[in-house]
Amino acid sequence: MRYLRPTALVAASLVLLLATDGTGVSAEATAPVAVAVPRIRALALPDRAGPPKVRGAFSGLAFDVCTAPPLSTMQTWWDQSSYSAIGIYTSGSHRACAQSRLTADWVRQARAMGWRFLPVHAGSQAPCLDPARRPQRIDPAHAAEQGRAEADEAVRGLQALGFGPGNPVYVDMEAYPRNDTACAQAVVDFALGWTAGLHDRGYTSGFYSSFASGISDLAAAAWAGSSPLPDAVWYAKWDGHADTKAPAPLGGDLWVYHQRAHQYQGNVKDTHGGVTLTVDRDYVDGPAAF
Repeated sequence: MRYLRPTALVAASLVLLLATDGTGVSAEATAPVAVAVPRIRALALPDRAGPPKVRGAFSGLAFDVCTAPPLSTMQTWWDQSSYSAIGIYTSGSHRACAQSRLTADWVRQARAMGWRFLPVHAGSQAPCLDPARRPQRIDPAHAAEQGRAEADEAVRGLQALGFGPGNPVYVDMEAYPRNDTACAQAVVDFALGWTAGLHDRGYTSGFYSSFASGISDLAAAAWAGSSPLPDAVWYAKWDGHADTKAPAPLGGDLWVYHQRAHQYQGNVKDTHGGVTLTVDRDYVDGPAAF
């Protein structure tokens, strides 16, 4: 359990954490997280390659946005804002916005300005999520296999943009209803398959979700002994705090070694150098693509 501090190992035998629901896309992102009876079954998958060597952790402010901005905006924001990294949707059937500007050349020019990147794969969602919101969902009977397949899809998207092995990609798992054990287990199994698949290809595994649903279920899986867990977590908790000092179930024990990003505000209009974008604001202390 390489994600736990040594002092947490004893506690892990005494208590497991239950995830409850919130959302990364509304005010529910500020909801508290309960600690209760465990509901995640441990699953261990083969992880032949193991996690790649991290190319370099990034610490600082970032923003994520639905569609890649014009390069002129990227230059203005680099010059005028405190942001140093951007979340970009690099692959997935549920990318909500057109990405006509997102090319290998766009990445190359933005990188030359100094930007770092948080690649995001928007693919299959929790099986208990309303299909009207996200029609492609995880099949609980084949969740790990789906995770592996989408890791391959994500790698193809990364390679098309010039991101080689060692770089991270975060799967976007939108908030889903609480108190559905089978649904939570399917999300965890998908995340394990996703991680094993990325490791096989030499990439770093990231997992984005609401603090009170996907992240809490993943924390429960960590305490239960599931593997391989994602190398980094990116949690939506809209509390306005630009840090990664999360409460339980992450606390000071899980994903603590430069393995976190925190989406601390969402859907805000941000203006720098006279250029306005609607963004989510993030603080990162973890893997970013270089």
